[in-house]
Amino acid sequence: MLALLHGASSSELRMLQVSDIDPATRTVRLGKRPHPVPLDPASWAVLQRCLAHRTAWSTQNPHVMVTKGAKGGRSPASTAHLTHVLDDCGYPPRMVRGTRLVDLVDTMDPKPVAAAFGMDPQATLIYLADHIDPTRLPDQHQQRN
Repeated sequence: MLALLHGASSSELRMLQVSDIDPATRTVRLGKRPHPVPLDPASWAVLQRCLAHRTAWSTQNPHVMVTKGAKGGRSPASTAHLTHVLDDCGYPPRMVRGTRLVDLVDTMDPKPVAAAFGMDPQATLIYLADHIDPTRLPDQHQQRN
């Protein structure tokens, strides 16, 4: 959900710790983003399920995503775990994040998107879609007159 709706990267998801969550404001700190990310009800519900999973395992690991291999330590879930967590749906987290970024960059200016995601402005340019929205172009008939 965080990748789909908030464009969270695998690294941001792996490194997310319980201390990065603010229940009072329903926000999370993701990676190098300059501001906490407000969560919608669906994302908040999924996050609560992850936290319940952690609680059931009685782990001292500070990370939100805890696997069998990581529950006894303090390391984040493995990169491989994140790569395969969405295998059943057929789309890797990177593609899910990319879909969100394409949507944002295509409908907004890339610079504010870069600022919100803590990215270099040039990095967002790769998400520009190879599509021109005809409703954003001036009417061709009006230009001729």
